[in-house]
Amino acid sequence: MLSAKSLFQEILDHDESFRLFCSIAASGESQGGWENGRISALVPPELAHLAPKIARHGADEDKHGRIFRALLNKRGLTPVPVPAGTDYTMLLERHGIGLAHERLRAERPLTERDIVTYLAHSRVTEQRAAEQMVMLVRYFGDHPEIGRAIRMISDDEDNHLAYCHEELLRLARAGHGRAIQRVLRECALAEIRIYRDVSLAVLGHMGRVLGWPRAKSAVLAAGVHGVYAWERAGGWRRMVSLTMPERRDALGGPAVPAPEFA
Repeated sequence: MLSAKSLFQEILDHDESFRLFCSIAASGESQGGWENGRISALVPPELAHLAPKIARHGADEDKHGRIFRALLNKRGLTPVPVPAGTDYTMLLERHGIGLAHERLRAERPLTERDIVTYLAHSRVTEQRAAEQMVMLVRYFGDHPEIGRAIRMISDDEDNHLAYCHEELLRLARAGHGRAIQRVLRECALAEIRIYRDVSLAVLGHMGRVLGWPRAKSAVLAAGVHGVYAWERAGGWRRMVSLTMPERRDALGGPAVPAPEFA
């Protein structure tokens, strides 16, 4: 019987599929670390209080990249190049979601509207990340090889999502409410399309590595399209709501080191 647990177990048990999975994950996390690092350096003076929190976010993402690379190293594996169609972070940027890398490479400060865009983009993508990690923790939180790593990453993703909620609500009270809702909706509708496309691309590569029969690949692809249909019909709304989180000031301290993985 096909299930998320059995699918990931198959990927985990095969060196080459595990190598591809960790390489994709490490690349995306490292890219997110760079983006947050640049944003923290360019925060406008009126929002200077956000700079250390954004830097903490970036440090966490860098840590996650190191964790995935360390998981590879424990098996004696090295990262592989990330296939273009599976690069979620870069595809978001190419579709105009979030702040353009060209803008982040410039040395002029960002604007308040730029920070709204950044936080709205992060609120949407961190929702996805937090949900995925909750699923992995549910099935593999006690796994001797990856359990500790995914629990640590999941806790960080929950912090990131809480931080986005809290800071967007603060900016909404400061008069940015309409802009926040507009950008959130645009990001969510774009993200669900890109997530669908990336999921199909990842399944295609995994299927070739693991030798899946055509029927199995077709069933899995149908499942991805089904998730997209649900999200397009209204599931995307979970990505745009804003509520004050139970975790307040979730990124208010230094990043938690992970010496056992780094």
